[in-house]
Amino acid sequence: MTRKIIAILRGITPPEACELAGVLIECGITRIEVPLNSPEPFDSIGRMVRGFGDDALIGAGTVLTPEDVMRLRDIGGVLVVSPDCNPTVIEATKAAGMLSFPGVMTPTECFTALRHGADGLKLFPGNLIGTDGVRAMRAVLPKETEVFAVGGAGPENFAKWKAAGADGFGIGSALYKPGFTASDMRERATRIVDVYDAVFAS
Repeated sequence: MTRKIIAILRGITPPEACELAGVLIECGITRIEVPLNSPEPFDSIGRMVRGFGDDALIGAGTVLTPEDVMRLRDIGGVLVVSPDCNPTVIEATKAAGMLSFPGVMTPTECFTALRHGADGLKLFPGNLIGTDGVRAMRAVLPKETEVFAVGGAGPENFAKWKAAGADGFGIGSALYKPGFTASDMRERATRIVDVYDAVFAS
C-alpha cells in the first residue's frame, strides 16, 4: 500500500535528518517534507535525498517562491508543498518535473491550483475547513483529485476525514517536534500507519 501520508518535519536539523527519515520509511511513511522555515532545510533535504531518494518522495514545505523550487530541484527534491495557492510556484514546480501540493482553503483556490497543474491539494488549515467543508468541496472537485487534510488531522479522526472525502493527510506535530528521538518518532509513526491502514482498508 502506498500510503497518502506526508510527514511534516518542521524544525528538524541536518544531523538528525537521515536517522529520522529512515525511521519513517521503515514504518511505511514514504512522503517527507522539511518546511523551509526549519534550520538549514536544504541541507537536511539534501542528506535525505542522498540517503533515501530511491525509497521515498522527499522535498520541502512552506515553499513560497519559484527560486526555492529551483533550489530544491538542484538538490534532488521532488515534492513541493506550500501553505498557499501561488500559480507561479505551481508552474515552476511542474516545469521542473516535480510534484506540486499547494495549500488551498476555498473552492476558488482549489480550481486555480488544478488549472495551473497541481498534483494534489493541501487543505489548510484543515481544522478551520472541517469535514463539512471537505465534503462540500468534494462534490464539485474532479473525482481523481488527491485531497490531503493538513492541520487538525490525526489518527483519532482519520475515519471522519476519509468519510468526508479526504484521500490522505499531512502530519506535523503529532509525528515530530524538535527534540523528539528516533524512538519517539517510531512510536508515533507506527500508530499513525496502523490507524491509517485500518481506516483505508475498510
